Amino acid sequence: MGYEIKGQVGLVTGANRGIGKAILEGLLQAGAAKVYAAVRDPSSVSGLIGEYGDKVVPLEFDLTKPELIENAAKTASDVSLLVNNAGVLKTASALSENALESLDFEMQANVYGLIRVAQAFAPVLKANGGGALVQLNSVASLKTFPDFTTYCASKAAAYAVTQALKDQLKEQGTQVVSVHPGPIATDMGHDAGFDEIAEPPELVADGIVSALQSGEFHVFPDSLAKEMGSAYQSFAKNVIEPAMTEA
Repeated sequence: MGYEIKGQVGLVTGANRGIGKAILEGLLQAGAAKVYAAVRDPSSVSGLIGEYGDKVVPLEFDLTKPELIENAAKTASDVSLLVNNAGVLKTASALSENALESLDFEMQANVYGLIRVAQAFAPVLKANGGGALVQLNSVASLKTFPDFTTYCASKAAAYAVTQALKDQLKEQGTQVVSVHPGPIATDMGHDAGFDEIAEPPELVADGIVSALQSGEFHVFPDSLAKEMGSAYQSFAKNVIEPAMTEA
């Protein structure tokens, strides 16, 4: 069962640049009535407001600050489509001196932040007919790359939470989508050294729109992601996506 984006009110975290900006624009192009741009610095979306007018609404937001998440849920009480795109990355292996510090930093945003967002916005989505929640995970949630061990651990945890939300929020009619990009041309991708293999962020936006419309749970938007998704498909379809009871 697909989700109709046209006329919906969206919210995209980290919407001022990179993948988040592409998603915001993709939702508007798909017919969203308006999209809240949830960012640390609301002035950073002035360019988007200049281009799209009152269809873009700036909203102060930070995944590591529960009070801002709660305020956002109160302010954006008309949201029916939430895309949690924001996240952080540190370059740290398991043997790095800063491994625990990096892991704590990434868990705070990438995992605890997701849980805070889900808890704050699940009632909002329910009140607005169920809607949809889209979580930006990563191919790093499926495979650990040693130089980014702590980031991979945080994304694996976020993917686990996303799977649980899929089953729990289904009861209130909320569609959940888990997005697993590979190297994407963003500031984060540049800092991680992915420039030579990075692909456009619009691929992620297009993948999300397609998954919402088709009712798919997993999105593997770019070349590397599609390759990994193809190998993962059988397990995903037979183990992850079906509702299963605990042993």
